[in-house]
Amino acid sequence: MITVGMNYHVIEGKQQDFEDKFAAVIDALNAAEGHTSSTLWKDVADGASYLITSEWTDENAFTEFIRSDAFRAVTNWGKEQILSGRPQHKIYKN
Repeated sequence: MITVGMNYHVIEGKQQDFEDKFAAVIDALNAAEGHTSSTLWKDVADGASYLITSEWTDENAFTEFIRSDAFRAVTNWGKEQILSGRPQHKIYKN
């Protein structure tokens, strides 16, 4: 089991767009083999900063997902001037 933390910072004023688009991301995550759960967190000190924590059976399952067409299909929206920078992720092994 691993936990992946995916950090996002959005352009000010685009928070609702990001939160709305997350619904499509969660659907893709839930359909991915090896995914067990995910949660979207919002930073109370910086309302444009978000973290998605995602639980996976193993690192390979996560890697396969982020290389998939399904992942690209739900993350291309970030290029639509929603994100203020490149997302970053970190893997925490349990």
